[in-house]
Amino acid sequence: MTRFALVGFGFRAAAFHRVAQAVPRLECVGAVVREPRPLPVPAYSDLRECVRSARPDFVVTAVPRAANPGVIAGAVELGVPVLAETPPAPDRAGLRSLWTMAGPSGLVQVAEQYLLMPSHAARLAAVQSGIIGTPTQAHVSSTQQYHAISLIRGMLAVGHDPATVRAVRTVAPLLDPLDRAGWTDAADPKPATTTIATLDFGDGRSAVYDFTTNQTRNLLRSRRLLVRGTHGELSNDEIVHMPAPRTITRTALTRRQSGHDLDLNGFDTETITLGDKVLHRNPYVGHRLNDDEIATAALLDAMAAWVRGEGPPPYPLAEGSQDHLLALAIEEAAETGQEVTTTAGNWPPSAHT
Repeated sequence: MTRFALVGFGFRAAAFHRVAQAVPRLECVGAVVREPRPLPVPAYSDLRECVRSARPDFVVTAVPRAANPGVIAGAVELGVPVLAETPPAPDRAGLRSLWTMAGPSGLVQVAEQYLLMPSHAARLAAVQSGIIGTPTQAHVSSTQQYHAISLIRGMLAVGHDPATVRAVRTVAPLLDPLDRAGWTDAADPKPATTTIATLDFGDGRSAVYDFTTNQTRNLLRSRRLLVRGTHGELSNDEIVHMPAPRTITRTALTRRQSGHDLDLNGFDTETITLGDKVLHRNPYVGHRLNDDEIATAALLDAMAAWVRGEGPPPYPLAEGSQDHLLALAIEEAAETGQEVTTTAGNWPPSAHT
């Protein structure tokens, strides 16, 4: 068994604990919490005590962003690998400081799960297959800040390249029927902020970021992902391309979802395919996980394999830091109305691979 401990036990930490039940050979052995309370795992008052008593192979931090760097530093000091919730630090100075302190250790991964969600994993596999040629532009309108940047960077394969960022904000009324706790039963719209940004990575590569307050959960706003390439484009779950001269084809990404009609296998995601090609296969069939839970399970699985020396690092600190660096540039450009240009991060890939 690979053992892990949680730091915090709020919404995200509880999700990690719940989803871990679907991952073979993975066990949650404790949680570090500020106030003693009944938990489904042993509770500890500080990380050092938890590491000494529970002997986890890695820890997962799920604490407020301002507290995250201190918890990461504590784990690195103890020599324990860390899977840190996003973002790893709250601001640009914090990212630089955290990298200086923790980057050289090679112990820190970031819990960025969006590219592991079945729909996005399938889209990424399609793009990487070359069916739309070389990707040149991505539009993401679904999730906020660093999560959206992770999707953009992954689809365009831009690495840590500099970017020129421009952004604007508008405010308009919007009904907000759902939040983290579930249905709000709200009857009246309230002001919602929309941030639209363009990112220019050079060499013809660009992106559009479009996010409205609570869009991740507000089902009155669509979630959209568009990737344009030299030989076609992917639009949500459809690809248009030229398989032969003078021939334009539209091909759908198709999800095989069991449990409908007379399918008595139970409700589950099984595969996402493009024609006869399987782009994504759910490793956790039978556990009835939603897409975010499948991604979280895959992240924990990858982290466990990495600490056992059986797999690559799932999402190194440098990648999570670059995501948030660009997210902060969008916020700055929107707040000031000025163009913001980022430089390549001071966390070279060779330092963490």
